Amino acid sequence: MEKKVEIQKTIYDNAKTHFLGNFPDSLPIEQAYVHIGMYLGWIIDMDLYSEYFEEEASGQIFRFKRREISCTILSEIWDGYLGFELFSRVGNMFTYYYYGGGLYRADYDEILVKSLPSIYHVVDSWDHYDKMKVRMTMRYQDWKKLTGN
Repeated sequence: MEKKVEIQKTIYDNAKTHFLGNFPDSLPIEQAYVHIGMYLGWIIDMDLYSEYFEEEASGQIFRFKRREISCTILSEIWDGYLGFELFSRVGNMFTYYYYGGGLYRADYDEILVKSLPSIYHVVDSWDHYDKMKVRMTMRYQDWKKLTGN
């Protein structure tokens, strides 16, 4: 029971912590939103969002699924916030494991950052999103097999 309470109150990421930290001065501030937006976009594509998010962001959900708004714009609309109330119960359980546990960042680094100077240098593109989507979906399927969710 205690673990569920912890997950329910989790803030997984916030762009403000990035651009107040070691964010490169040479980049536009929007670059702090890219990695967060890619994850939030995947949550939308997998329908792992909460009823609250669906009510508050129905237009954004629709527009993202139609590829009318980018990952960065999606994240900016939510102030770069990635917190528990945006996700369904299963979405939170997986996010706690995958994003909160650092595996998302490791996958992001491996697939997109590679030899770039930092996580913030990744270009927000549908090609990059699609590459991450394949990996995130694989991780989600593996997690579901492990946990029975």
